[in-house]
Amino acid sequence: MAARNTARKRAFQILFEGDQRGADVLTVLADWIRLSRDDTRQPPVSEYTMQLVEGYAEQARRIDELIAQYSVGWTLDRMPVVDRNILRLGAYELIWVDETPDAVVLDEMVQLAKEFSTDESPAFVNGLLGRLKELKPSLRRA
Repeated sequence: MAARNTARKRAFQILFEGDQRGADVLTVLADWIRLSRDDTRQPPVSEYTMQLVEGYAEQARRIDELIAQYSVGWTLDRMPVVDRNILRLGAYELIWVDETPDAVVLDEMVQLAKEFSTDESPAFVNGLLGRLKELKPSLRRA
């Protein structure tokens, strides 16, 4: 499962870069793929990374609505960029990727928050994604 862990980390980095640059995540993904083909020092972009980024891009508007609706005390634009993009990735995988167990998604996103964000972020990410997990059946129908 180390490959999936790496794929999630790269997908997060692509979402983060898109957010920081104000660029479409699919454009950033294409840049990463092109760079990995042209520069042997760049790691390849896995199929699962592509699936995560493309899936997020398809559901981006709905995911941002859900994060904004269920994050207590934070508007999407005031949320730390790292946390916002971890939540985006986690919400996509949690709600729309059936083959990944919910507990794995939550654990992986909390680990990303521990690695890339503040001391308070893991609890915030866990709490919000936990809430989305509880609501998952109704969210998928909507």
